Amino acid sequence: MFLFLVIALAVVVTAATLAVLGGGEGDGPLPEVAPERLRDPLPPHRPVNRADIETLRFPLAARGYRMADVDDALGRLGAELEERDARIADLESALAGAQAGAAHGRLEKPAAEDQQ
Repeated sequence: MFLFLVIALAVVVTAATLAVLGGGEGDGPLPEVAPERLRDPLPPHRPVNRADIETLRFPLAARGYRMADVDDALGRLGAELEERDARIADLESALAGAQAGAAHGRLEKPAAEDQQ
């Protein structure tokens, strides 16, 4: 009876091994798997904004990265981009105000000269 169990175990182990390896058919033991790619890359046609950074997720790898570290870096990058965009908007509005003031001053000067 013991010999029968050992033979049955050997047959089961062999069958499982052949099933995993594919029975020696094909190019190799297991089919090649395409590497995981970033599904939603950053948009190339417009500037990156905070929402782009918050939705960006990197694929995992066998010897991947620490997700907390990458998430912290992305959070910092997103905050810096938001701060930069706010500063640019402030500077553009100040420039537009200065240009409007200069144009308004040029219009008033000739009128003042006509009165003299």
